[in-house]
Amino acid sequence: MSFQITGLRAAEFTALIGLPEAQLAERGVRRVTADRYPGFPCRVSLVDAQPGETLLLLNYEHLPVAGPYRSSYAIYVRESARDAHLQVDEIPQVLRNRLLSLRAFSAAGTLLEADVAADGALPAAIERLLAPEEVAYLHVHNAKPGCFAARVQRA
Repeated sequence: MSFQITGLRAAEFTALIGLPEAQLAERGVRRVTADRYPGFPCRVSLVDAQPGETLLLLNYEHLPVAGPYRSSYAIYVRESARDAHLQVDEIPQVLRNRLLSLRAFSAAGTLLEADVAADGALPAAIERLLAPEEVAYLHVHNAKPGCFAARVQRA
């Protein structure tokens, strides 16, 4: 089964890019500078920021469903980010070499199954979790900090 990994859209964050620190703070957003690589994974471009790059650290509602699984958490967005355009079945580098949590959801946003994968096990885990017909999409999270990383759907 083929799959498509997608990041968030840059357009969701354009109003924040370049704002002064005080205006970001009013919105609960912080500007940070990457000081190592890897370590600052951008949820739009699906790449790790290079040292010296600025990012926005903000709370993002990645599962805006009416129900118990509604969820938000901190994410990074590079201020220079452009939308990721991945090929079918492509695993971006930002999802490699990390322990990831995969969560399978129904169209209504109900958690149906979950698993963890690391390194080369991600494609097989995606295929297994997407196989049941009732699964509409997957959310991928960095397992240790718990932050949202990307969405996966059938291609």
